[in-house]
Amino acid sequence: MRGEHDGSGRGKGDRENDPVEAARLPFFVYGTLRPGGPNHDLFLRGRTRSEEPARLTGAVLYAGPGYPYAVEEPGGVVAGEIVTALPEAYDGLLAALDRLEGYVPGDPRNLYDRVARTAVRDADAAPVRAWVYVAAPAVAARLRARGKPIEGGTWPVR
Repeated sequence: MRGEHDGSGRGKGDRENDPVEAARLPFFVYGTLRPGGPNHDLFLRGRTRSEEPARLTGAVLYAGPGYPYAVEEPGGVVAGEIVTALPEAYDGLLAALDRLEGYVPGDPRNLYDRVARTAVRDADAAPVRAWVYVAAPAVAARLRARGKPIEGGTWPVR
């Protein structure tokens, strides 16, 4: 998602003008932000309207140093939750999650990129467009070459 295109066939400037990309989307969380995870209460408690089990297809979960990375790959499935923020908490939560994930738009040093993807809610199989922090391209390439995929796509909550 560095450079000119994000893999969607659209240039970077197109994303900034796309109302779906700029919307106040919910978040798909799959690692330390899941209920029971070490960052859930720190970042999400009191800021969410709902947290619903869901799946993200087209991604494989890889183990990182104490946290996972979702790497976009065909055929993979990652388990997580769709988190809908309280409207009054949205802007602060988005900024806090960007800081937690070390995400700065357009920064080539990012470990994660925030991208809009469709997750599927477990309860009713409804597709939900959500923000997802996925491994940035350089990190994804290293993980594909030398990383350890997490069987079943579920990060263990500790």
